[in-house]
Amino acid sequence: MQWYSGKTISLPACLAIVLLILCIAGCHRSSTHKSPAAMAGKSATVGKKWVIGMSQCTLAEPWRVQMDADLKKAAAKYPNLKIIFKDAQNSVLKQRAQIAEFVQSGVNLIIVSPKETAPLTEPIAKAYKAGIPVIVLDRAVLGNQYTCFIGANNTAIGRAAGTWIVHTLHGKGNVVELEGSMTSSPGQERNAGFQQAIKGTQIHVIYTADMKWQQNIARREMESALTRFPDINLVYAANDPGAYGAYLAAKAVGRAKKIIFVGIDGLPSEGLAYLAQGYIDATFRYPTCGRHAIAAAWKILHGKKVPKHITLSSRMFTKANLKDGGQPLP
Repeated sequence: MQWYSGKTISLPACLAIVLLILCIAGCHRSSTHKSPAAMAGKSATVGKKWVIGMSQCTLAEPWRVQMDADLKKAAAKYPNLKIIFKDAQNSVLKQRAQIAEFVQSGVNLIIVSPKETAPLTEPIAKAYKAGIPVIVLDRAVLGNQYTCFIGANNTAIGRAAGTWIVHTLHGKGNVVELEGSMTSSPGQERNAGFQQAIKGTQIHVIYTADMKWQQNIARREMESALTRFPDINLVYAANDPGAYGAYLAAKAVGRAKKIIFVGIDGLPSEGLAYLAQGYIDATFRYPTCGRHAIAAAWKILHGKKVPKHITLSSRMFTKANLKDGGQPLP
């Protein structure tokens, strides 16, 4: 065989050159055109419809209505994300059944805000062990069989409220404490932080009642306290509806102006509105966790890691700092 230089090249060498040219061409094609398998892997999450099951323990509380609204608003930014909302209506049995239903229907991820700590631990753990990521909001469960917990530090909030109360009352006075549900972690922790702050002072809790986060129950319990105790300096309620319910009871008998009212949650439409209108004297923000839950869910669904615990910040609001947006807790 002749080459253009006029020199003769052997047949084996010629075949080697041809194979080299074919190899180079093949490599070029593979670098510019992905295989169907590779393309399928790359586009596995592109355009996929993700379904999230959300079990809310109750919608009887304004704070929880706002949580669902914040979840919807955050999820609306992702057109291929769908949330199925369920209201457990303050029933542990209904919420357990809702989680089991989500598992059976094969949702991609579950978000739960538990009614109670212990009874919801098992169904959440079962979902997690079944391979479905679970984000727990606001109220913790036992153990670590979940993907992520999101919430503020309730003990720190309760302690900050107690510290403010000690300062405001100059270390002495009679206090009515209206607890949140004591079968839930926030109720227990807000009480514990408050008790830590007033320990060693001359502040006396003269009346305690579990108002289960409900304004009407708080009002009823405050009516009992007013009947029994002629000298009440302050009411510490585990949420703003509780503080407002206590205010209404005191107002009805002409004693509201002599009592200081403190709550927790700090929603603009609720606690901050009560504060602006002079119904309560202080509130401590507890974020609804909604947008944070969707941000975490989006990462999880795309195979990214998120922290086991995400602790959100809080703020204290009083009449003095309301216009300035409150004060961050340390």
